[in-house]
Amino acid sequence: MAKTNPQMTATHNTPSNLPVRIVSHGHLRNPGTPLNLEALEGVNVNLSAVERRTSTLLGRRTVKKEWQAAWLLKALACMDLTTLSGDDTPGRVKRLCAKAKKPLRDDIVEALGIENLHLTTGAVCVYHEMVETAVKELEGTNIPVAAVSAGFPHGLSPLKQRLQEIKASVDAGAKEIDIVITRGHVLTGNWQALYDEVRAFREACGDAHLKSILATGELATMRNVAKASMVAMMAGSDFIKTSTGKEAVNANLNVTMVMIRMIREFQDQTGYKVGYKPAGGIATAKDVMNYQFIMKEELGNEWLQPDLFRIGASSLLADIERQLEHFITGRYSANNRHPVG
Repeated sequence: MAKTNPQMTATHNTPSNLPVRIVSHGHLRNPGTPLNLEALEGVNVNLSAVERRTSTLLGRRTVKKEWQAAWLLKALACMDLTTLSGDDTPGRVKRLCAKAKKPLRDDIVEALGIENLHLTTGAVCVYHEMVETAVKELEGTNIPVAAVSAGFPHGLSPLKQRLQEIKASVDAGAKEIDIVITRGHVLTGNWQALYDEVRAFREACGDAHLKSILATGELATMRNVAKASMVAMMAGSDFIKTSTGKEAVNANLNVTMVMIRMIREFQDQTGYKVGYKPAGGIATAKDVMNYQFIMKEELGNEWLQPDLFRIGASSLLADIERQLEHFITGRYSANNRHPVG
């Protein structure tokens, strides 16, 4: 990846001609494959090599000015704008949906000259209870509603209940379902049980896309993360996702490297492309660009598009808007000028 050119489209170096193109690449949905335990046994992770790769990658990757603005606009389009709090209300969700439809202030959009892009976030992510509210608020847009499901965040409710929850969210209008796996299946090496569970979730989703949350901070080893990633993809996941955001350790670059290497391996083996979603703790523009750089380096430009890359975030949007205003004015504004929900 070039240091100064994200290679998104031909550009001129002015704010009104930013190097950004928000497009979607059509690809076949991952139907899943039979569980291959023999191949799974061969999965290993060299943690020191992973750490070395992430540290050297970030040490030589930087973008500034209009190029940074372009990357941030791309990140905005890949964001699952999220509220998953115990005190969520319909009013909060309505405000979040309004921000998803219009993520940047009018004066910023006009100054950047991007009115014709009609930028929105990639999705709005809520609990099942708020799905109908979000669907109604987003009616007439192409913004999907994602529902966290399957006993989120712990995943320890009865399987029948978790499947019913998925079906209820789909019936309410959710187009994407973020499920959480049973960590115990990974920790005990019961890969058949994990495969069967995720396969059942995929079937319950129907046409809705399945994002499988691995809760990587609770899987003990990177080898477990790699194996769980592969099993989730074998079972038909459309995306694999790091975290619920409720664990002590959420998304980080080392886990990301392991998971996207498994995505690449799965594509090499099957020809199917699976998306990736880091979530939890991604709060600044600098944070999100690090993830974008790794996606481009390891998987290519297609994985910079919202159909293969999502970012689970809530406060990130405010910092992106703040950074874009700095690009325009040369001054940083107060955070309270960039409310999210």
